[in-house]
Amino acid sequence: MATPTNSYPPNALANSELPTSTTSTKLNSGAVASHGYMPSRDTPGHLSEDVYNATLPWWRAAIRAHILKAVGGESSILARMQGCLRSPWLDNYFLYTSSLGTHTFFMIALPLLFFFGYGEIGRGLVVVLASGVYFSSFIKDLVCSPRPFAPPVTRLIIGTHHLEYGFPSTHSTNSVSMALFIFGQVHRAHSEYSAISNVAYGISCALLVLYAVSIVFGRLYTGMHSFTDCGVGVALGAAIWAAYMAMSDRLESWLESGSWSVPYTLVPACLLLVHYHPQPVDDCPCFEDAIAFVSVILGVLLARWHSVYVGLDEIFLNTVMPGSQGDVWSWEGKVQWWSLAGAKIGIGILIIFVWRLLAKSILHVVLPPVFRALALCFELPHRRFYTPATDYAHVPVENGLHPIPSMIDLHGVLEVSGVNGEEYPRDGVKRRARNGPAKPNSGIGRGLENGKFSETEKSSAIWAREVKHYDADVLTKVVVYAGIALLSAEGIPVLFSIMGWGVKPW
Repeated sequence: MATPTNSYPPNALANSELPTSTTSTKLNSGAVASHGYMPSRDTPGHLSEDVYNATLPWWRAAIRAHILKAVGGESSILARMQGCLRSPWLDNYFLYTSSLGTHTFFMIALPLLFFFGYGEIGRGLVVVLASGVYFSSFIKDLVCSPRPFAPPVTRLIIGTHHLEYGFPSTHSTNSVSMALFIFGQVHRAHSEYSAISNVAYGISCALLVLYAVSIVFGRLYTGMHSFTDCGVGVALGAAIWAAYMAMSDRLESWLESGSWSVPYTLVPACLLLVHYHPQPVDDCPCFEDAIAFVSVILGVLLARWHSVYVGLDEIFLNTVMPGSQGDVWSWEGKVQWWSLAGAKIGIGILIIFVWRLLAKSILHVVLPPVFRALALCFELPHRRFYTPATDYAHVPVENGLHPIPSMIDLHGVLEVSGVNGEEYPRDGVKRRARNGPAKPNSGIGRGLENGKFSETEKSSAIWAREVKHYDADVLTKVVVYAGIALLSAEGIPVLFSIMGWGVKPW
């Protein structure tokens, strides 16, 4: 474990040593020549430029070259900004507020809206946020652009987001889209229904601005993204919100029509979005995020269609929780209401965890032999870095989806990285898409004919880790996350209603 520099706390560690590998000059040589420093070795996007130019189509390589030039120039600006602004208090503030823009935060918070009867708001947030994750992940794997170079930037890390490409910033996309969506709800409550006072309206708007600014500027402060990354992320978040607002009424009407065109359209669309996600050059976990969140959209929308189609909406989803008594609540009513609210949250989250554990375990047993049988009949789709079922007997327990999601152990994914991108892992740190000790990665450049980049692979293999992915994981995640959404939006609220706990808070 390294020691902090400049008297910063342990969660703002920095290491100023430069890489000493004799092969390091082959990595991102264009950036080194232009800016005079060596980029991080740990984050994706830093293989030899020859690899990206030969692997990517010309138009993707051209976009990447443009973004890479911007990242190189902006890295020195970010380093100077950090030198002027950094302090222990700000380090802590921006590190931990960044967790409010993570997938983990949203996966915990969003089900609660459905548990308490705010289904339309929950669907809106799911569509907006999950679309932001999918499209930002899509662009990341399309462009394969690195994060700001460290050095000169000091990168402060919480979680494993540094293992993804940098362009665009998913945090910026999510924070802006969510802030705009909630502002729309607050503005409507204030202007159309007079449900909140002018003071409450002003405070709400100020908090939303503070939230968005803290997340977006925090990505610059922590060295996780460049100005270009954040700017495009902000624009993408605003565009997704605007698109949803333009189509939300028609989407709700379509879901409530009860037509079978809903599942017949949504299921193939989800599978196509998964299948046609761009192939990255590096082994980047962006694809895993895309699978999860597009599947959540599928599950939430199917849940709304199904609840209307079979009549569950009118029978079960409009029940009111016991204890609510209008404007005047008795002491007994308050105790009853809060007790049931706590029980709903605990039981609901427990059901989600159990579903994830059971579904993952069953699918990892069932899917590989099914894939092997299908492979005898026709060629199955194959994704770089994912091992086909014909090459393994079963999915090891330690790989794929973890039985207990990392979302319930946020302190266990805290990780700090300073200049050079050097890491200081702690006991119990979970690494998304990083399993096993440091070994040459046979997946670098995989899929290129005749081992075209064998020399490049040799030069960069000393910096790579062996990463194991299995084709069964892809469909497993689709089923698991769609199931989580179905349970959260329909199954669990119906269960609460049957148990007499009600759904709507009052």
